[in-house]
Amino acid sequence: QVQLVESGGGLVQSGGSLRLSCAATGTVSSVANMGWYRRLPEKQRELVASISSTGSTNTADSVKGRFTIKRVNEMTAYLQMDSLKPEDTAIYYCYVDGMTIWSTEFAAWGQGTQVTVSS
Repeated sequence: QVQLVESGGGLVQSGGSLRLSCAATGTVSSVANMGWYRRLPEKQRELVASISSTGSTNTADSVKGRFTIKRVNEMTAYLQMDSLKPEDTAIYYCYVDGMTIWSTEFAAWGQGTQVTVSS
């Protein structure tokens, strides 16, 4: 099975920075898209940023200019979060889709990591 290993959450003051990391492991043949969604308190999960196999990125308007997503390699990506605001407080979930070693499509979610930004 495909598994995602997430790290980098924590507590930071307003204006501070955090870096989230995600790596796909297991029965992965190729990765098409990687990114992060977040679940704000009492809200549905929303896309934060994603990056495709071609390197194109998609970033939510609320974090543009502050968050940057990059690939380390095909299986690994990080989300650099700068100028954090209290409204960024949420559980962040890594997302990856692509192909397994059995030539089947997959979509996988990380377990989630808490990001808390104090006022």
